Amino acid sequence: VITAVARDDLRDGGAEHFKQTIEAVREANPEIIIEVLVPDFNDRDWALAMVMEARPHIFNHNLETVERLTPLVRSRAQYQRSLTVLKKAKAMVNNKVATKSGIMLGLGERHEEILRAMDDLLEHDVTVLTMGQYLRPTPKHAEVREFVTPQAFDAYGAIARAKGFLQVASSPLTRSSYHAGDDFRAMRAAREAQLAKAR
Repeated sequence: VITAVARDDLRDGGAEHFKQTIEAVREANPEIIIEVLVPDFNDRDWALAMVMEARPHIFNHNLETVERLTPLVRSRAQYQRSLTVLKKAKAMVNNKVATKSGIMLGLGERHEEILRAMDDLLEHDVTVLTMGQYLRPTPKHAEVREFVTPQAFDAYGAIARAKGFLQVASSPLTRSSYHAGDDFRAMRAAREAQLAKAR
C-alpha cells in the first residue's frame, strides 16, 4: 500500500510521486499487488490521471465519514468530491482497477446515514469497502461518540455485501489498508464467480 499525507503544498498534490513510486515498486517486483491510498488532488483530473497511468491494482480514497459529519471531521475534503474522484479514477482506466473506500464509525453517525454512504459509494462504482472504529488521535480531533460493538460491525459488513460490494472488511480494528493483498485476491475471486454465474 502506497500512501502519503495530503500534499496541498505541491501543485499536483503529490501525484508524480505516487506515479514514480508505483513504477519503481513494479520494476522491483512485477508480481506485487499495488494499492494506492491517495488524497483527492483537489479534483484535478490531470493529477489523478498521472496516478492512474501507472496502473495500480487498487485505487483507494477514503470517504472517512457520512455526508453530514464530513465538514466536522475532514478539514478540507468534501463528501461529493471524494465520490467523484473515486468514479473518475475507475473511468480513466476503463474500469480495469478496483476502487476502494473506507468509513470510520463512532463519530455520531446514524444507521441510515451509514447505509446512504454505502449506496453512494456503490453508485460511484466502488467495489471494496472498509469500516473501522474511529479512535481520537489527539485532543484537537473530534471526540469518540460511540464504541461500536463487534456484532454491529459484523451486521454492517453483511449489509454491505448484500448491497453488492465485492469485498468488505468490517471490524473495530479494521483500517483502510487492512489485509490489502488478501482482500484483493478475495475480491478477484468474487468477481470471477459473479461473471461465471452471469454466463
